[in-house]
Amino acid sequence: MDIELKEICDFISKVTPLDRLPQSTLEQLTQEIRIRYLRRGTTVSAETESSRLMIIRKGAISLSSKSGRLIGKAAEGDLLTLLMTEPDTKEHSGEVTEDMLVYSLDTNALKDIATEPDSNQTVLDMVIKHIRGGLSQNLIKANTNSSTGSALIYNEIETIYSSPAITIASGSSILEASIKMSEHDVSSIMVTDTNGAAIGILTDTDIRRDCVATGMSTDAIADSIMTHSVRSIKPSSNAFDALMLMTRKGIHHLPVVDNNQLLGMITSTDLIKFESKNTVYLSTSIARAKDIATLAQESKVIPQLQVQLTDMDASADHIGKAVSAVNGAITRRLIELAEEKLGPPPVPYSWVAAGSQARREQTSHTDQDNALIISNDLDPKDIDWYTQLGTFVCDGLAECGFIHCPGNIMAMNPEYRQTQATWDKYFENWIDTPDPQALLNASTFFDFRTIHGEDYLLDEIRDRMLERSQKNTLFLGLLAKNALGLRPPLGFFRGFVLIEDGEHKDTLDLKLNGTAPIVDLARIYALAEGIKTVNTRERILQAAGTNSLSEDGAADLLAAFEFIGEQKIQHQTRQIKRNEKADNFLPPKDIPQLEREYLKDAFKVIQTMQNSIKMKY
Repeated sequence: MDIELKEICDFISKVTPLDRLPQSTLEQLTQEIRIRYLRRGTTVSAETESSRLMIIRKGAISLSSKSGRLIGKAAEGDLLTLLMTEPDTKEHSGEVTEDMLVYSLDTNALKDIATEPDSNQTVLDMVIKHIRGGLSQNLIKANTNSSTGSALIYNEIETIYSSPAITIASGSSILEASIKMSEHDVSSIMVTDTNGAAIGILTDTDIRRDCVATGMSTDAIADSIMTHSVRSIKPSSNAFDALMLMTRKGIHHLPVVDNNQLLGMITSTDLIKFESKNTVYLSTSIARAKDIATLAQESKVIPQLQVQLTDMDASADHIGKAVSAVNGAITRRLIELAEEKLGPPPVPYSWVAAGSQARREQTSHTDQDNALIISNDLDPKDIDWYTQLGTFVCDGLAECGFIHCPGNIMAMNPEYRQTQATWDKYFENWIDTPDPQALLNASTFFDFRTIHGEDYLLDEIRDRMLERSQKNTLFLGLLAKNALGLRPPLGFFRGFVLIEDGEHKDTLDLKLNGTAPIVDLARIYALAEGIKTVNTRERILQAAGTNSLSEDGAADLLAAFEFIGEQKIQHQTRQIKRNEKADNFLPPKDIPQLEREYLKDAFKVIQTMQNSIKMKY
């Protein structure tokens, strides 16, 4: 392939959904491409272009309905899928707004190219499926049934089974098999021939029923009581189907085999545990943990919990509350372990969470933000008890994957381990003399929630704080000005403004420039209206229809918050499934064109609401 064709091939390999194709298919597609140049002002209609798939190499186009309503824009890296023949799009048209270089493919050619060798699916099939899947999306998915589905339905065996399978050679004794099963803490063992092929399975039940109960010597060979006709399952099989197979056949173990190779073992217990790894199950297990090591082990399940909930179409709000609940359970158990070690507290206290945990908006593992509010009855000689508590719990959270806060906003920091009176003074100073540091503190500590201890210690502080903040328009104005520093990543022509360099080059920061600005807006509404809740969604709902926020503005902001949160969750879930560290940096090419348009709409809502609060203050 010459240099020019290779450059084209490299480009289309990054375009969704063509990025899923193998290199050989991409090279075949490249041979079919025709290059077109469309000047600004050119009109392109679905009627005349429905037989071609166009990929924008450079430039931009505005897409309109028959009535002339703007329905979206497309730019470099987008497919002009809205111009392909579909019942809802056949009367759409586009006007080129920036000179365009387009790679054009005849759809008839796409019918003749398979997505992969020996595959029955053509490239055209894949593109149409992509179009229909994208066009069926709404800004917010209905999630009314998201909590009732089975996690097994949405996962394959390969995400659950234990590997490698524990084996023993044919001819080994029952005693040898039992010892090996005990060493590996498994309830079954595969018996293999001289070539390593599985010829049978021996289980705890077999040993108990056919050996111990009958008085058979444990020196007898395992082959004599093993099950010879062994059912197996492929790693690509659906996990729910595996459970149904076990139920129908009355078996509890299935070897996982692919291409005649024994990969591992899946048991009914594995499946039930996987299904049970929800918030309630985890919280119960955490409450029974005897030490930090056990808590750290339980906390490793949190990313998988996020994956399961995402696969079950749970909303971003649902996932945030579930993950925050598990984090709260871990924190409470650490405090209980600390009290068992240190003895009862000298005076009442409240362990409070700040930031995303307080708002119940956490995803997977994040850093920790917490503090201690201690009763004013504290005797200075007893302060060491609270010092040890803060250190024990914060270090324990770090062992559980919630890293120490880079800004040192933790109860192990003496500055944030104070009496109620001192905290009252903190909030008074932050509101009455709002310097830059005070405004930074406001963005963290105005989102407090009690995790463990006496609620009244925080509730009394919050009541006095809200009474003071409502009266101080200068403070609210400066807080609003500070919030406007986080702008959504939209350019003048409504295109994405991507990170230009560094590790996250060509991505969008969905937290810093997406959800964080909405969190800031909701906090200002809450402080202005005396709203006590700290959850962003609940703040917006309670502020709707007040002087701070209209009903329509609240609806738009909620839709934007949910959609951006959903994109962030799905991006992190894809990373977790690839065994990568989850982050907030989304490459726009990773999502379909229509979702990119919805994301732009969501960012536009933020711009509008920020402009509104700028005018107000």
